[in-house]
Amino acid sequence: MKVQYLATISLASILGLGLAFGCANPCAGQEAPAGVSDPCAGDPCAGDPCAGDPCAGETYASIGGPLASELHGKPVVVDMFASWCSACQNIAPTLAQLKQDYEETVNFVVLDVSDRTTTAEAEAQAKALGLEEFLEANKSQTGMLTIVEPETGKILAQHRNNPSLDAYTTVLDQALD
Repeated sequence: MKVQYLATISLASILGLGLAFGCANPCAGQEAPAGVSDPCAGDPCAGDPCAGDPCAGETYASIGGPLASELHGKPVVVDMFASWCSACQNIAPTLAQLKQDYEETVNFVVLDVSDRTTTAEAEAQAKALGLEEFLEANKSQTGMLTIVEPETGKILAQHRNNPSLDAYTTVLDQALD
């Protein structure tokens, strides 16, 4: 009984330590989206990863090509979402405000990867919208908002766990001009 208890405590400690290191370095093991050489060139985790987007201000390539024609004519905001994601909860008020402010002029796409069922639905949705490669490359990047020019697939901005409304409105306003 004592051995089982000690094994359980040891396993919990190891898992807790792993989570602590994972939280201390949220960029570890993450790859750049398809078509993007390195969105965080240099040190991708420079600064405080919880203070916003460590990659803010970087330029991005493309998601791989144009999106579905039904999305053309309006910038697209792609939300990589999971119900268990704390970054998603952190940016939820910002996203809600964006949806309210840009309801008529911007397409919003939520790719929910919370569990197997929602991920399968997100994969079907992504395939229909021309976001299949993007989803595959970014499934683990929950809490990320990406603004895309749908006619070309050009990524205009990409932020992870960034609740700053200005970071998005600046890009969207430029895209709408």
